[in-house]
Amino acid sequence: MAQKKVLMICLGNICRSPIAEGVFQDTIEKAGVTGTWSVDSAAIGGWHVGNSPDHRALSTMKKHGIKYSNKARQISKKDFEEFDYIFGMDNENMGDLKRLQPKGTKAKCLMLGDFGLEKSDRIIEDPYYQRGDEGFEKAYQQCVKACDVFLKEAMAGNV
Repeated sequence: MAQKKVLMICLGNICRSPIAEGVFQDTIEKAGVTGTWSVDSAAIGGWHVGNSPDHRALSTMKKHGIKYSNKARQISKKDFEEFDYIFGMDNENMGDLKRLQPKGTKAKCLMLGDFGLEKSDRIIEDPYYQRGDEGFEKAYQQCVKACDVFLKEAMAGNV
């Protein structure tokens, strides 16, 4: 089976998408399918390219035993050809992905929160401008549930 590639996207690639990337990496490791799945993350915008994630995102991941060392990057046209699944975190991300995706590319652009989260909780809100760690912890918990459900559905051939 060819390796399936997943790309997590948020606005700046320093909060939600690194958390989603770290969580999905942890999910595939726990499922024992590291060789058949890979994950990366990127931003819609280029403001933070080359930077580490927000310190609150890093501390949230560390608290849950997730190691993370990637730097922010911006999505490129070739990502739509190289990745099988590209996940946005909110409706704005999804609109941007649809606008940016070149015609005829293979990536399925999906909302991460559509997997396993209640309709009222499917948007993974940007915690960047919030005080404290609460928004980062909520994003982490949403990602844990969504990544687990997505992997199970994808491995069953339902996505």
